[in-house]
Amino acid sequence: MAFKIGFAAEFLENKRMESKSAVPEPAAAPRRSMVQVYFAERNMNLAYYNDQFDLHCGDTVYVDGKLEGMRGRVTQVSYNFKIKVSDYKRVIAVADTAVNGRFFMAGSHFVTFDRAALPGSKVVTWYKAPAKEDDAFVSGSDDTAFCLDDLWGMNVSAGIAERGHNYYTENRVRYISLDGSKGYAIVEGSTAYEVEFEYRDGTISGLICSCFCSCSCKHEFAAMLQLKEALGRIEKNYADQYARTGYFAAVDKGALFAFAIAGKEAGSLTL
Repeated sequence: MAFKIGFAAEFLENKRMESKSAVPEPAAAPRRSMVQVYFAERNMNLAYYNDQFDLHCGDTVYVDGKLEGMRGRVTQVSYNFKIKVSDYKRVIAVADTAVNGRFFMAGSHFVTFDRAALPGSKVVTWYKAPAKEDDAFVSGSDDTAFCLDDLWGMNVSAGIAERGHNYYTENRVRYISLDGSKGYAIVEGSTAYEVEFEYRDGTISGLICSCFCSCSCKHEFAAMLQLKEALGRIEKNYADQYARTGYFAAVDKGALFAFAIAGKEAGSLTL
């Protein structure tokens, strides 16, 4: 079963159906506001000043200050105010929750074969605040490779494998994609971790995780289990769609509904 999901204007929805190269809708101009933001992890509702975005109730945002890096949801927006700016912290980022494309059922996940429908660069904003300009990242990888059908080739301990399997069964692999040979996953633990890898002819190489563990970790093991499941379901049910694009992205059903549907006041869902 497939369904189309969209939260753009009807005009843009029609244009997307007409052409894969449709130009995305330009971002709305920033509008100064005072917003109430609810942080579920702390069960707190706090006020913030916004001068960078056109915010609406239901938007997922990140702020500066003591709760920097923690995800919040806008619960109230006010345009009539006068404040001393130094008394308030600001909204510094908004998650991109606009989803528009065709998705297929794939167990605990929805899968799409359209690169524009749900790229990893969009989904990661659902879980992580953007990096600061002065943040520096480096990565490295050895020549270790293993067969996806034999994950013990990862040389993980029984304990790591068990915890990784638990993450997999709990659907903590929120997102996984494969574009040609390049793979990417988001695994949610104490925070969201990004897993990257190469996949060619059943072999995994270049497997790294942003948890900075010096050896194979539970996030990587969970991602490999999810990749194996996704490829199996695709081969069984959607081999032609995958063959046409050489790309797939699978997103946890609960995550898609929580971020792309919950709180939306306009849009369409076709089953």
